[in-house]
Amino acid sequence: DAGSSVEEMEFNWDEYLEDTGATAAPHGSFKHVDTSLQNGFAPGMKLEVAVKSDQNTYWVATIITTCGQLLLLRYDGYGEDRKADFWCDILTADLHPIGWCQQNKKILKVPEGIKDKIPDQEEFLQRVLKGACSAPANLLEGLHRGKNPLDLIAPGSRLELQNPRDSLEAWIVTVVENVGGRLKLRYEGLEDLDKFDQWLFYLDPFLHQVGWAAQHGYSLQPPSAIRSLRSEADWQEILKKVKEEEEESSVPTDLFKDKPVIGVHSFSEGMKLEAVDPMAPFVISPATVLKVYNDKYFLIEIDDLRAERASSQRYVCHLNSAGIFPVQWSLKNGLHLSPPPRYLFNSNPWLFAVLGYPGQDFDWADYLKQCGAEAAPQSCFPLLSSDHGFKENMKLEAVNPVDPEEVCIATVTKLKDSYLWLQLEGSKKPVPECIVSVESMNIFPVGWCETNGYQLRPPRKAIVNKQKKIAVVQPEKQILSSRTVHDGLKNQELNSSDSVVINGKYCCPKIYFNHRCFSGPYLNKGRIAELPQSVGPGNCVLVLKEVLTLLINAAYKPSRVLRELQLDEEAAWHGHGETLKAKYKGKSYRATVEVVRTADRVADFCRKTCIKLECCPNLFGPQMVLDKCSENCSVLTKTKYTHYYGKRKNKRIGRPPGGHSNLEVAMKKPNKRRKRRKHFFVHKKKRSSTSVDNTPAGSPQGSGAEEEDDQDESELSHSLAQDRDKRKRKLRTFSFSDDENKPPSPKDIKMEVAEKLQLDSNPLEWSVADVVRFLKSTDCAPLARIFLDQEIDGQALLLLTLPTVQECMDLKLGPAIKLCHHIERVKLAFYQQFAN
Repeated sequence: DAGSSVEEMEFNWDEYLEDTGATAAPHGSFKHVDTSLQNGFAPGMKLEVAVKSDQNTYWVATIITTCGQLLLLRYDGYGEDRKADFWCDILTADLHPIGWCQQNKKILKVPEGIKDKIPDQEEFLQRVLKGACSAPANLLEGLHRGKNPLDLIAPGSRLELQNPRDSLEAWIVTVVENVGGRLKLRYEGLEDLDKFDQWLFYLDPFLHQVGWAAQHGYSLQPPSAIRSLRSEADWQEILKKVKEEEEESSVPTDLFKDKPVIGVHSFSEGMKLEAVDPMAPFVISPATVLKVYNDKYFLIEIDDLRAERASSQRYVCHLNSAGIFPVQWSLKNGLHLSPPPRYLFNSNPWLFAVLGYPGQDFDWADYLKQCGAEAAPQSCFPLLSSDHGFKENMKLEAVNPVDPEEVCIATVTKLKDSYLWLQLEGSKKPVPECIVSVESMNIFPVGWCETNGYQLRPPRKAIVNKQKKIAVVQPEKQILSSRTVHDGLKNQELNSSDSVVINGKYCCPKIYFNHRCFSGPYLNKGRIAELPQSVGPGNCVLVLKEVLTLLINAAYKPSRVLRELQLDEEAAWHGHGETLKAKYKGKSYRATVEVVRTADRVADFCRKTCIKLECCPNLFGPQMVLDKCSENCSVLTKTKYTHYYGKRKNKRIGRPPGGHSNLEVAMKKPNKRRKRRKHFFVHKKKRSSTSVDNTPAGSPQGSGAEEEDDQDESELSHSLAQDRDKRKRKLRTFSFSDDENKPPSPKDIKMEVAEKLQLDSNPLEWSVADVVRFLKSTDCAPLARIFLDQEIDGQALLLLTLPTVQECMDLKLGPAIKLCHHIERVKLAFYQQFAN
């Protein structure tokens, strides 16, 4: 079984890109995805908006920018003056398309602020509305108000799909699933039969709203592949039923306004060309224009010279179809052209190939002569652009052409003009390199699957020999963390280098984390307690790299600890330089850190690294501290500690003595008001422990680890507990801002929810598991894993804002706003049920 040799791992794109040294293909290169994220409103559109000073009157406003379901508007007449710009929520504001006032006998009246600038209202309106684009009426009124246009294609919606083998025919399809605009479609009349299901992006040129075929003179006929499943009378009955229900299941026409326009072609029957079969896009083959339907569509067939062939590879094309090229295109680009089966090389009847002889060159001139055909002229093909942003070795997500249910990790292995060669990883069955256009709607940017809650096929990771592993042993007892909540206790394993002898001088002993020891100003004692009990044994470099990585992730500010560990100009150990990573507040940091290679230096390395981090020299190392630390560190405060292990520079942010120079910043003692305030930082990086800090501004999370100088570790814990109680009492005083000139956060958004949320318990007291349980009950269930990994409890949830969610969870605007909508529901329910 292929799967038995593969280790199922949770996949993280950031870690994968860093581990492989690859880069993600730029989001801007996926135009169809950008289009799908648009909310239907665009800067420059005009609408009629209620005047704030007089709610019975309206005035024309222009959209300046959009932010999810929020619009930044400016009343016409202010010109370039931004001072009166204001934000509106599509769901709650009194917004209407141009012409609504006239139809409903409402008054259009100039706002007071610009009355002097517009002496003649009628003349002004005629001038500004001439040629103006009105905001879509269907997105401002009725059931579709405030919805993302893409969400209007709901399961059960009906569309028409052109027959891929006969463009003059189309049939009704029902949307089974909508994944970010990628639609799973089922032919009408097949009910639960999914054998003929198709996946297409909603902007596919062959997909149309119901009624398109009748408007353009095409016939509605089920494809030949399914026609025999029912009688003609049954198909007609199905068609009649669809027409009766057309209004209920139809999709707004505006949704297809961004579809690519199909141009007029100049192909003729019998012309030869080179083509990639879209059903098996692995090779380029000779092909023939078999039939021309009209000036828009033509049928091509992949050449096959076998007389006994069972079937043919035919499909409908148009001018802008991907995968069709002029003859000699492969030769000019140094690519292999797969000869047609039974092609006779050099007209020699004794030499033929079933799939083409390796080493034999296909001769187009000879082939055209054999067939008595002409090549399609270059003018028949659109110009190919190389301005697309893709580069070799870039990563993306791509549909497996053999199994369209699968979306796999893909690597760009080659580029030619506007075509990519992609190597797919993680597919259930191995797939050759695929040839796709840069404008293909079957490729997506990194993170698309996660954003849309769809399973990305992770890369396969072979299990290595047991003796070549470093096992990370979990402690028998530890504080509940995300791993115990979600996955239980698991072994983490590091692949050892093949060249290392495990029992030699390069074998590192077990490194213990003694969490009862003094953790110093940089490391979070709570997170240290949740680390594995030990790492190793195994290769020195790999074990120590894992130890340092865990310590960095256990810091108040991981970037700061990485800076402390960074290799100075002169190597202290003459060991091995390893690149380590840290993430803090949504930003990534890298630095080279020196680790020792041999076992005899490990103990000294661990001790001196501890001293560098100003923690107890026994915090981690080859010795396990059972009851009492030999350094008696439990009696030390952070101030007293410096008398034992080195003097610290007072009240500054920078490196301890002996470190490389850094920019120094003066630091003031936090005043009382600031000390009471809380800042929650939600990190993208999955940690092995808590990633949401309930620390005051002025503690290490807020502005540098040194700010804890005068507090004992136990005092800090006591302070945090007091602050948490204060936050419970104070949270009810939070108020919504009504400053309309500021970009809105979810606090500013008054959501209208279909159903009022009733909470069974106070969200202030929610655990991480409670938050995850709530999210899984919403349409943001795929994001629950992020909350689990980052250990966001109820208190943290109530303090999340749109900017925080976007920056620190690395979410796109659409999913971030959807998530914040549910957070607002919880906040509103909290204020109504528990604040008093």
